[in-house]
Amino acid sequence: MKYLNSSVIGFKDMKVPYTMYGKTDNAKCLVIFLPGSNYTVNSPIFHFLGELIFNQSLHILEVNFPYKDEFYDDLSQEDLYKAVVMDAKLVIDKVLESHSYENFLFIGKSIGTIAMSSELNRTIFKQAKGIWLTPLINRTDVLNAISETPNKGLCILGDKDKIYSEEVWRKVKKNEHITTRLIRNANHRLEHQEDFYKSFDLLKSIVTDIEDFLLREVVDNE
Repeated sequence: MKYLNSSVIGFKDMKVPYTMYGKTDNAKCLVIFLPGSNYTVNSPIFHFLGELIFNQSLHILEVNFPYKDEFYDDLSQEDLYKAVVMDAKLVIDKVLESHSYENFLFIGKSIGTIAMSSELNRTIFKQAKGIWLTPLINRTDVLNAISETPNKGLCILGDKDKIYSEEVWRKVKKNEHITTRLIRNANHRLEHQEDFYKSFDLLKSIVTDIEDFLLREVVDNE
């Protein structure tokens, strides 16, 4: 499959671009990237995951949320959250009109986990796997989605993230279907709070953890 760049008309008639690509024309699994508003698909974790997943001959769908556009500056927080849910669904539905898959893996970061929480409620994604990167567990919908989901997943959060709460994190850890990793001294970007060079070590360990999950739960089942 060659790179496909396209878009849909999303929330309040704004254009939402997306990119789809893969090493082969046919794949059984689609990996869906739902990045954050400031942590895009070009940011370190998604960049290296794209390379890794591409080499496993899976298809990748990048939803390129345009929320840095000044248009979104005037939206309320709740309208922005409505936008991410609507925009993700519209892109995914558009892709599935012309492509069919047996398996799905969602990789969501920050605001992208709001859309991920919504998408996992859909029947087509009943068996989908999920990787939750700095999920917004301070929101009830996201917390309930992670703590109650029967879908296998990996959840990674830093203890220096402003949304981290020991009490809430305990609720996430109770879900036996979710593998959790709390990273000491990591902020919302999953980078070391104080040491620039230690951020490189964190990046490697996070990508390795995700690779292990990917190989175990997705690739081995292809």
